[in-house]
Amino acid sequence: MTTIRAALAQAMRLPDDSATVKQLHDGGLAIADEGTMSQAIHDVYCGIVADHQHPNEKDRQQARTLIESLQKIASSQYPA
Repeated sequence: MTTIRAALAQAMRLPDDSATVKQLHDGGLAIADEGTMSQAIHDVYCGIVADHQHPNEKDRQQARTLIESLQKIASSQYPA
């Protein structure tokens, strides 16, 4: 299974030992896809009192919506 970090490094054509992703994280940025965002939403909002252990469809939908919103904001602030 490819990690997000490895996928990002590959997409950016960075060497395997690149510290770029770590620098992004250290700068306060997060690398997220639907899977990691769903898990984060589940961990934060459902927490230990959840009636389910893993992200459900509601968590995944919220993740998709958040990612779309983040992309929209980023596009408006940094147009191509």
